[in-house]
Amino acid sequence: MIRKFALASCLFVAAACSTVPITGRRQLSLVSDAEMNTMAATEYQKVLASSRVVSSGAQAAMVKRVGQRIQQAVETYFRQQNAQAQLEGYAWEFNLIDDKQENAWCMPGGKVAVYSGILPITQDEEGLAVVMGHEIAHAVAKHSSERMSQQMAAQGLGGVLSASAGQNPTATQSVFLQVVGAGSQLGLLKYGRSQESEADHLGLIFMAMAGYNPDNAIAFWQRMDAREGQAAPPEFLSTHPSSGTRIADIQRELPEARKYYTAR
Repeated sequence: MIRKFALASCLFVAAACSTVPITGRRQLSLVSDAEMNTMAATEYQKVLASSRVVSSGAQAAMVKRVGQRIQQAVETYFRQQNAQAQLEGYAWEFNLIDDKQENAWCMPGGKVAVYSGILPITQDEEGLAVVMGHEIAHAVAKHSSERMSQQMAAQGLGGVLSASAGQNPTATQSVFLQVVGAGSQLGLLKYGRSQESEADHLGLIFMAMAGYNPDNAIAFWQRMDAREGQAAPPEFLSTHPSSGTRIADIQRELPEARKYYTAR
């Protein structure tokens, strides 16, 4: 009986897995993209409604321009891999929020927010492409869905998000908000360090495909490394590997990313 249960469990886990693009890593996937995208869209609108969204000016235009270029790069990559279906249901949005938080994030379905507090660190469009490429990579790699699946499994919730919400709405909402966040204090999505490193890898390639020089990622992370020496690290670094570690990893990944880069 134990062996049968173990075999059934293994088959279930194998069936409930997806593959991260570029890296090929297998990940747990108990939640459908449609459910995550729908819930994320709702929470994104809550954030915008409770925030000071910058709708005009050079900085807002830059956020939208960088986001759209990386969006096009992502769509091109998936089209080249005959995997366009993985982006089904995406409704991309790129918004600048007037807030001193040194932060940015991307929800499932391509819902991106950049806080004005991080712009002095990004300094220019190339620096912003490092940040937005990284955050968009989290969404494309379905890291929040993976985290949601892990939390649901740990808490014994069902494998279908809508069913879990009906059976135990409080627990399901709590898990979702832990993963995706909600309200004006959304903050940085709580990813693990391996996911952060994976987003760095994918982000380098997407920014390169968008026509941004991936070598500029080193200068950005050096600036972030300098800020880590302060008493309170930026929100952007709260759950991330040290910048020194990231720089070393990115230096190893740059040769691959450069193959995708053509200056615009």
